[in-house]
Amino acid sequence: MTRITLHGDALYTDGAPPVLGSQAPKFTLATTSLADVGLDHYGRACKVLDIVPSVEVPSCVLSARRLAEIVPREALLLVIAPDLPFAIQRFCETHALERVVALSTFRSPGFARAFGVGIVSGPLRGLLARAVIVLDAQHRVRYAELVREITGEPDYGKVVHALDAARRPAATVGP
Repeated sequence: MTRITLHGDALYTDGAPPVLGSQAPKFTLATTSLADVGLDHYGRACKVLDIVPSVEVPSCVLSARRLAEIVPREALLLVIAPDLPFAIQRFCETHALERVVALSTFRSPGFARAFGVGIVSGPLRGLLARAVIVLDAQHRVRYAELVREITGEPDYGKVVHALDAARRPAATVGP
């Protein structure tokens, strides 16, 4: 279990994000058109997984917008939430997030456990904790941050640094 907070009050997740250098857990999530997809569906691009408790949370909107600005075009930004695909699509349209790939965990309960982001205590029990995970082209974890205060934001500088490292040729990148 990992401790996070909501306005300073303790919440706990059912694990921790994947370890740096490890392969990202496989998953199947629903797109806004209700298709099932996994990491392989998006090819060999670097990916930023922006995992959020709900697209309705203002700080989640803010981070999705900010990440959409800083993630380079050759990388993919996947916003992952437990909201229904219809709500996620409305979120992307409302906030003009055209470069965001929006995915729902609504029929994939194993995602939360695999990525260590399932909230198991407190008023948000059953939702996802806020996390940002950067994957290289081989789906290895290059950065993983569980945002400690759920209303806070991730460390964007570290996300950019990890993406830069992940995009370098494999010979210059460590595990």
